[in-house]
Amino acid sequence: MASTRLPGKVLMDLKGKTVLERLIERVRRAKKIDKIVVATTIDKKDDAIAAVCEKIGVDYFRGSETDVLDRYYQAAKKFGCQNIIRITGDCPLIDPTVVDQVIEFYEQENLDYAANTNPPTYPDGLDTEIFSMAALEKAWREAKLPSNREHVTVYIWQHPELFKQKFLKNAVDLSAKRWTLDNPEDYEFIKKVYDALYPAKPDFTMNDILEFLKANPEIETINQGIARNEGLAKSFKEDELNK
Repeated sequence: MASTRLPGKVLMDLKGKTVLERLIERVRRAKKIDKIVVATTIDKKDDAIAAVCEKIGVDYFRGSETDVLDRYYQAAKKFGCQNIIRITGDCPLIDPTVVDQVIEFYEQENLDYAANTNPPTYPDGLDTEIFSMAALEKAWREAKLPSNREHVTVYIWQHPELFKQKFLKNAVDLSAKRWTLDNPEDYEFIKKVYDALYPAKPDFTMNDILEFLKANPEIETINQGIARNEGLAKSFKEDELNK
């Protein structure tokens, strides 16, 4: 709820439900996920998130607001996870088929960590990561930098010598497309997509969105020009200042 650029974004309305509910609705369609857990904070502001989880019957865990790596580790420990799929709460256009592809890639390659993010070739907003409990625990024990504690997987992907990792690439580079929710312009864009696709096809996929945008290219101008991963870049700068 304490997002700096768009406070309360996960509870904003999308066709009569919150962004968080729409995200969970989509993730539930992934075939290779056993359990969904919302990892939120102990801050009173996030009571509203816990209330949504209780209303729709989704497990949740409440932990540190700043040490998100600890929050993830404690949540995974509580629910006995062997492998953890990380999807951030600002991705209401997440495609469950892409999620399943990342999980299959991880399993087939017998990895400690897999993602579709480095280099990015999918639209911003379809980011999916998966890692083993052993990798998460090692990162939790060893990561010290503020960026490593805030962004969960940075320590893992910065240390390929410690973790067996690979990155799934899309056949076509779509990384310039911005489908995440971080600014008011993003919300306007996502609302347009939902208004166009949701009533007729609630399980719309990445390809459905691409077809819609191909027919309506002006929609993409709504949130163009916003840098990808602004929060992570800010954390890296803070690491440098704290050295």
